[in-house]
Amino acid sequence: MTRERFVELVQIEQDSLRRFLLALCEGDQALADDLAQETLVKAWLASDRYVERFKFSTWIFKIARNTFLDYQKRFDRPSEPIDETLPSPGKSDDAYKYDDLYHALSQLVEKQRTVILLYYMQGYSVNEIAQIIDSNPVAVRQYLSRGRKQLRKLLEDEKR
Repeated sequence: MTRERFVELVQIEQDSLRRFLLALCEGDQALADDLAQETLVKAWLASDRYVERFKFSTWIFKIARNTFLDYQKRFDRPSEPIDETLPSPGKSDDAYKYDDLYHALSQLVEKQRTVILLYYMQGYSVNEIAQIIDSNPVAVRQYLSRGRKQLRKLLEDEKR
């Protein structure tokens, strides 16, 4: 793959890749940006192994997910519950618009969270998600079903 082609494909996928990582990182913009940068470097270094007949987006999202999982293994940090953090003065209310959703997503099992984000936020098909997470379509459907039920319950509990 040429440098120009790589840049062209990255420009197409960059916004959705950053949204996906932001949700995986529970709203931590700085961490999501760092992981996006690391993902793009890894993708460029592996670009000679990219097979053009497959979707670039599926390939790069798989790299992003693996980069996120590697980060979690390296730092194994417990995440701070979002509902216990106090807003800093001067920050817009919009900055906290999705806190309940991020908090609920953070409580899902990692594969459920990833599948829900890829399906609902990014619009990937069940088969594409199966490729990204190295699974099969039946398992992806189960993760979706269980994740939806759990997320619905968590969000309803947040409202009470």
